[in-house]
Amino acid sequence: MLRKWGRSIVASPPRILVLGFAAIILSGAGLLMLPFSHVQEETPRFIDTLFTATSATCVTGLVVVDTGTYWTTAGQLIIIAMIQIGGLGFMTMATLFALMLKRRISLRERLVLQEAFNQTSIEGIIRLVRKVVVYALSIELAGAILFSIRFMFDMPAGKAIYKGVFHAVSFFNNAGFDTMGNYRSLTDYVGDPLVNIVTMLLIILGGLGFVVLSDLVEIRKPGRKLSLHSKVVLSMSGFLILFGAVIIFIFEYTNTNTFASLPFGEKVLAAFTQSVSPRTAGVNSVDLAGLRQSTQFFIVILMFIGASPGSTGGGIKTTTFTALIGAMIAMIRGKEDVVLFRYRLAQERVYKALTITLFAFGLVMIASMILSTTEDHRFLMILFEVTSAFGTVGLSIGLTAKLTLAGKIIIILMMFIGRLGPLTLSYALGPRKGRVLYRHAEGKIIIG
Repeated sequence: MLRKWGRSIVASPPRILVLGFAAIILSGAGLLMLPFSHVQEETPRFIDTLFTATSATCVTGLVVVDTGTYWTTAGQLIIIAMIQIGGLGFMTMATLFALMLKRRISLRERLVLQEAFNQTSIEGIIRLVRKVVVYALSIELAGAILFSIRFMFDMPAGKAIYKGVFHAVSFFNNAGFDTMGNYRSLTDYVGDPLVNIVTMLLIILGGLGFVVLSDLVEIRKPGRKLSLHSKVVLSMSGFLILFGAVIIFIFEYTNTNTFASLPFGEKVLAAFTQSVSPRTAGVNSVDLAGLRQSTQFFIVILMFIGASPGSTGGGIKTTTFTALIGAMIAMIRGKEDVVLFRYRLAQERVYKALTITLFAFGLVMIASMILSTTEDHRFLMILFEVTSAFGTVGLSIGLTAKLTLAGKIIIILMMFIGRLGPLTLSYALGPRKGRVLYRHAEGKIIIG
């Protein structure tokens, strides 16, 4: 009986993903408590190491202690290892090692990979894993080289290379962790074109999703065309980046706390950086606490939408948002079908987009209400923090370091749910769905 119950707990791919991420987080939290991981002599509190490990594994970037000054080099290497595993997915890393050892990948493992990458079938899933690793390491290497060259003008070569590698891995995986010290992020490089452009490219490439990257690489082959998924991701991502930059530029142009003192070119660069970053990266080149409230709320919206499926980012995803916009337009025009790029979306996809959005919105609202009780701060600051955690963004306007114990636990849960996805978690914890043998009679209610 117990053996059967134990098998049922870990039988489904969603449950394996939940347990796998939880194991990595607990292991990382334990390693960060060891003396070689932290600068101070006293052992850090477990809640703080758990918060850091969750933030790293869930590629978020929210921190309760400063990464650059609190953790030793060994501690920072543990953090960056968790970021890499969390960004690519622990099943991707496990599959990579299995392939290196020439071990056969079982059907169950393929099903878990299918769940991890949000694929509709297991066909070609191992080829996708190989591509994921090659693309990720290649992009991170290129980013590390460019960062290292730039940082060598400001610091010794060894330190520059270390920071270059750390930030390339962190930014590509949309984690937002930095080692600049004193929570500065990239504020010292607000007007630096190379640092900002490389950062934005790493974030964008990490947030598009590996399926889209594969499509872009193979588009040069004869007869290959972009899939509908890639077209939707690229068009919506481009729109959100451009639209976000324009809105932030307008709202902050005369703000003396952020853009007012910057030359015009640096204003444009900062606006684009802050438009790209809320797509789950957690990097800031200006003081976010100094932003106008209208800008902060707009960033909350961008964080809620997030990156794209199968990527290193979180949020409800660009495809979900596109499906909802398409459904709204179809309803306004009196059409039955949601049509994107001359393709009709199945009704099931629209229902799933609606379910994910309402589920996510409910989680963010409930967590915000709870934190409004446990934390004595402005509601917008609380909403910003909760949305940042759910979207695995990592941007903060100053609340994270001031969180109470209850507040830290809530944010930890939001980061965990945001990384796995609310539907994956609900499937993992909920009962298995059986076959429906009947349908209820159709009824009508008045809508609107």
